[in-house]
Amino acid sequence: MLRIVTRWDEAQAELKRICDRTHDSNSSNAEATVQQILQGVQRRGDQALLEYALEFDKVDLDASELRVDATEMEAAYQQVPKAFVDAVRVAHKNIKHFHEQRQPKSWVQFGDDDVVLGKRYTPVDSAGLYVPGGKASYPSTVLMNAVPALVAGVPKVVMVTPPGPDKRINPAVLVAAQEAGIEEIYRVGGAQAIAALAYGTDTIPAVNVISGPGNIYVTLAKKLVYGRVGIDSLAGPSEVLVIADRQANPVHVAADLLAQAEHDTRAASILITDDEALAKAVTEQVEQQLVNHPRNEIAEKAIVNYGLIILVKDLDQAAELSNEFAPEHLELEVADPWALMEKIRHAGAIFLGNSTPEAVGDYLAGPNHTLPTSGAARYASALGVETFMKHSSIIHYSPEALAKMSQSIDTLATAEGLHSHAESVRLRREP
Repeated sequence: MLRIVTRWDEAQAELKRICDRTHDSNSSNAEATVQQILQGVQRRGDQALLEYALEFDKVDLDASELRVDATEMEAAYQQVPKAFVDAVRVAHKNIKHFHEQRQPKSWVQFGDDDVVLGKRYTPVDSAGLYVPGGKASYPSTVLMNAVPALVAGVPKVVMVTPPGPDKRINPAVLVAAQEAGIEEIYRVGGAQAIAALAYGTDTIPAVNVISGPGNIYVTLAKKLVYGRVGIDSLAGPSEVLVIADRQANPVHVAADLLAQAEHDTRAASILITDDEALAKAVTEQVEQQLVNHPRNEIAEKAIVNYGLIILVKDLDQAAELSNEFAPEHLELEVADPWALMEKIRHAGAIFLGNSTPEAVGDYLAGPNHTLPTSGAARYASALGVETFMKHSSIIHYSPEALAKMSQSIDTLATAEGLHSHAESVRLRREP
């Protein structure tokens, strides 16, 4: 089931195929559908949302039911175990503490002739958080998106998430939202939810930034509304790359690979190792752990299509291939993970050692689990406080400073043929 590749050129080809799995022929068809949905919501607002809810989610709503009311919010606490609420609070505390350390600070510096330069950071006015629904619930996604937005100081944060067939939102999601500080929640999902956040409707306000993962329709919708609003990233589907040596436990490695595969049929699970015995043991363990797996159909399809084991000569080669792939999640299950990390240039999140499975980061370590995928870790980073902030440059010149620089400004403006640029400085230096 899990193929073992030993040739370098074949390994590179397979990693490229897996990295490019999001760019298939179905994407263009999906994009045309998303365009229609966006236009429909932009033109017809709430009415379009209700029609799409019936068409795609099989839920018959009226406009008054789009916003989740206080009664349903309060009732959610009675529908989840106390242990869940306690776990959410632990996760919230850790995530908030981590993101508070990441908050950018405004600064100024004073130079000669009373020149002042700096940057001023301010939050956006509003943010919309998308939380997937459907067959699974993701309270962790609520925390990972809500906490950095609120730490950033965004004054208005709303959440959208698709309802179940009974029109209700998963109570675990509602509890997580309230623990994070989100009180304005709308029962709408898919590309239509992104459209509502981008354009606004009579019920749902337009926002400045949209964050949160989703299926291909959600991702394409975010791509198409970018420019009108800011977005966090075009993340998904998910992936893990594990580098392991002979001391790694094959039972643990197999579980980590399946933890990724159970997300989605297009999730990627890759192992790179310099130990042939480990490679064979992991393949056996994956098959064993798939027996009676509650998400067997999803996980098995992902493993068959996007699962891979690469056998390399040494860990230097493993690091080189990892850097080519630039994984979303990178686990270093090796004897000296800190030394190996020094050779890693591209990864969304790095998990060091045998006691740090990806699940630790997914739920409550603190760093954000919304990460760059499909090779984007070469240039992009995790969602964070910065996603919900922007900075303005601060510039102050005294008359003396402007006089000293006026000739250089005049020369550059003249070279570009911009007469009034030069005049705006010249007129200030004339008596």
